[in-house]
Amino acid sequence: MRIRDFSLELARPLETAKGSISERTGFLVAVEHEGTLGVGEATPLPGWTESLEDCRVALDSVSDPGSALGDGSLDDTPAARHAVSLALTDATARAENESLATSLATKSHTSLPVNATIGDGDIETTVTDAETAVSVGFDCLKVKVGARDPTDDIERLRAVRDAVGSDISIRADVNGAWDRWTADEFLSGVADFDLEYLEQPLPADEIAGHAVLRRLHDTPLALDESLAHVSPERALASNAADVLVCKPMALGGPDHVLSVAKQAARSNVDVVVTTTIDAVVARLGALHVAAALPSTRAHGLATASLLQGDLAAEPVPVVDGSMTVPDAPGLGIDVDDLF
Repeated sequence: MRIRDFSLELARPLETAKGSISERTGFLVAVEHEGTLGVGEATPLPGWTESLEDCRVALDSVSDPGSALGDGSLDDTPAARHAVSLALTDATARAENESLATSLATKSHTSLPVNATIGDGDIETTVTDAETAVSVGFDCLKVKVGARDPTDDIERLRAVRDAVGSDISIRADVNGAWDRWTADEFLSGVADFDLEYLEQPLPADEIAGHAVLRRLHDTPLALDESLAHVSPERALASNAADVLVCKPMALGGPDHVLSVAKQAARSNVDVVVTTTIDAVVARLGALHVAAALPSTRAHGLATASLLQGDLAAEPVPVVDGSMTVPDAPGLGIDVDDLF
C-alpha cells in the first residue's frame, strides 16, 4: 500500500453554520490487490470524520488492507477506512474489467442529476449564485442556512424561490446549527416554499428532536451529520428522516454506503450521496456509489468547481446539471496520473 499526501485550496471559502472551509487536505492510497492496482482517498473533515493526524496514523498501521476492513480496526477512522475500501473496490472492478458502478450493482445508472451548492451569503449573493446555477442547467439547489437569524434565512430562501420559480428543487442545509424551537420557527416560515427537504436542522445526536419536527411539519427532513454519530439503524428506527444524506468519506467507504442504503430502503427512506468537498478520486467513488443505488434524486456530487485545483483533470464535468458515470474499468481514472 502506498500513501501520498496532498492539500488543495478552495476557489473561495465555503461558509457554513459550522464555520468556513478554505482548504482540503488528505491522502491518496494505492493498493495492489491480486496483481491489480486500485486507488482510494482519505480526506478527513473533523465533525464528520477523524482528524488528519488520526487518519494518517490509521493508514500507517495497515499491513494487510483486506484484513483491516474485515477486522474493524479502521471503524473509528472512517476517512482512512474509506481510502482502503475504495482502493480495494477499484482494484477489484479493474481486474474484472468493469466500471466500479457496474461491479457494485447488477443495474446501475449511466448518468445522474446533481445539485448545485449555494453558500451562506447575503440575499443578493445567494440569489445571484442560484440564478447562475440554474442558467447552466442545474434544476436542484442546496442552499446553506443556519449561520444567520432564521428570519434572515427565510427571506433568503423566499428570494431564491421567487428568482428561480417553482420548477427548481430547493434544499436547505443547516449543518446542525439550531435548537428545536429555532427549527420549528424556520419550518413554519418556509411551509409554503415547497422545499425538497431541510437537512440536519438539529445537532447530530438530537435524533428524537428530528423525529418530533418530522411529525409536526410537512417539509421533509434529511439527516447528514447524525449518521456520523449514531447508527443508521437508530436513525431509521426513530422515524427521524425522510432522506439519509450519505457521505462515503464519513461512513467509511462504498460498502458501508450500500449497506445503509439497503437498510433505508426497507424503511421507505431515500438516500442522497454527497461528498465532503473531496478531491477527484473520492468524488469519482461517490459518483459510482450513487449510480449503484436506485435513487433518482439529485446527488451532492458537483463539488469539483469548489476547488482551486485538483489531483488530476476532472474526467466527469457537470453538463446541464447532470454527471455521466465513467464506463472505463474501476473509477475511470489512470492511477499512474496520481502517483
